[in-house]
Amino acid sequence: MSLRELLRTGAESFGIDLSIEQIDALFVYFAELEKWNKKINLTSIREAQDIVIKHGLDSLSYLKGFTPLRGLKLLDIGSGAGFPALPLKIVHPEIAITLVESVKKKASFLRHIIRTLKLTSAAVIDTKIDQLSDSYHYAFDVITARAFAGMNAVLSAGLPYLKKDGILVLSRGPSETISEHELVRIGVVVENQIGLTLPFTDNKRIIWVFKKLGIVPRGTFTC
Repeated sequence: MSLRELLRTGAESFGIDLSIEQIDALFVYFAELEKWNKKINLTSIREAQDIVIKHGLDSLSYLKGFTPLRGLKLLDIGSGAGFPALPLKIVHPEIAITLVESVKKKASFLRHIIRTLKLTSAAVIDTKIDQLSDSYHYAFDVITARAFAGMNAVLSAGLPYLKKDGILVLSRGPSETISEHELVRIGVVVENQIGLTLPFTDNKRIIWVFKKLGIVPRGTFTC
């Protein structure tokens, strides 16, 4: 099976019908990732097939956690090489994404991909999440974070920027959890947990969907 067919078939298993143009754009992204990865350490995953599956398809699995409506504002914390936010944007250009990545070289790569693919409503902020401007408080409908930290830390970092009734979507291994007491304390509920196996692997994942119940000021949380 070719890499393009691998991507298309894997996406179909999530209920995503990729167009030829979307597949082309994703492979431009993957090619640039491989090129830049020779100069700066963007990701430890370097084999082409692993990039397609463990980065591309894993990113698309986040679509099980939210509906990408036109105008939806998504914040991605600790974006690294751009997963999951850039694949989500490529497949659903109608959403607006903001990527927060404090490592300057990685942020430069993210801007390069945005320019190369001519993505609109896509911004990169090269700072730490806890140094993000107060103007972003309560500004986002959805927050994602892939390799940033454990769930408590992600909730701590992200919830101040999430609108009331907004959702935070995380993909985690089956052993990671969070206590009901902690959820109540910080004012969120688990709206959904979706189990899946990453296509063409034995890797089991759970998509966690947390819903924010109210306005929570920064500084409320503990990691």
